[in-house]
Amino acid sequence: MNSNPPIVVVEDDPWTRLIGVVLDPATSQERCAAFADFMSPDEPDFAGWCQGLRARAGRLYPSEVRLVPSDAELRVNLAPACALVVESFAVGADELGCAPRLKVVHKYGTLLRNIDVAACAAAGVRVLGVRRRANIACAEHAFALMLTLARRIHRINGLISIEQLSAANFPYRPFDRRHVPGGNWGRIAGTRSLNGSTIGIIGLGEIGREIALRAAAFGMEIWYFQRTRLPPCEEEALRVSYRPLDALLAESDWVVPQLPDDPSTRHFVGREQLALMKRGACLINVSRAEAVERNALIDALRSGHLGGFALDPLYEEPGRFVDALLGFDNVILTPHMAGSPRSNGLQDIEDLITGLAQALFE
Repeated sequence: MNSNPPIVVVEDDPWTRLIGVVLDPATSQERCAAFADFMSPDEPDFAGWCQGLRARAGRLYPSEVRLVPSDAELRVNLAPACALVVESFAVGADELGCAPRLKVVHKYGTLLRNIDVAACAAAGVRVLGVRRRANIACAEHAFALMLTLARRIHRINGLISIEQLSAANFPYRPFDRRHVPGGNWGRIAGTRSLNGSTIGIIGLGEIGREIALRAAAFGMEIWYFQRTRLPPCEEEALRVSYRPLDALLAESDWVVPQLPDDPSTRHFVGREQLALMKRGACLINVSRAEAVERNALIDALRSGHLGGFALDPLYEEPGRFVDALLGFDNVILTPHMAGSPRSNGLQDIEDLITGLAQALFE
């Protein structure tokens, strides 16, 4: 046991708390047990995973991990810190001036907009990042939801017999195969393709960019809106085009609000924004449910103006079987699955901890 363990300051977040579980022996058994339970669907040997990562962390284990909930608490705790982990907190000259022993700043992500990289370099502080697999999984889930709506998979799965098709209001009438192809012999209307359609992403943060990368692979026209427009070189690299919010809503076939969880984004897509959307367009929300005003959403679905809606996570967790959204055949709700499996987050934390260990001791 180190007599003077390294001090690691960490922006408090449900996932970054795992750093303390792994590195800090003073972490409560209650928290350790809670994480073991949380990981159990995908990592039944959570204790073994922790032990293996501690071994790879070398001299970084054990550490004193200080979780800080605010920028002010961050600065208060920086003086003895050798390492700092942040997600959204700013790291600039003021923070570095409070941290004479700091050797490395690790962004829990890849976008370094909140970190003054030049100031870190001048202070001799390394800056690291991690492309979070959980963010990639969220983007994949967004496309799973889009494809399900586009191909009506949730409505036609298993409808392979004449009896099943008839029961689902798709009466079977065979095509004249002497003259025509045999595709869609169930005569199911209303499917659409992603290729050639327009996706409007509201917020090109970490997950928004992962969505844009995949939209490009599908051959979609990619528009985005956010408060600060990207430099032209970034737009070109991501193959995205900026549009004012009203234009994006009015002309997109798929609208994806990818917004942070804060008061400014609550009901960002409300009655006015839904009315601006192209009739028949679909709304895909894998950020926070409250970004879309629920009552206005239900009205837009009832009127037929909104062509489809998909949501993960939900407005209420667990949800209720009487939820009005379940009454629409063009709505998909999944129980907070977008970032799964847990191995995504575990591997992200593995990369983060081993990156800190290498920066500090190799």
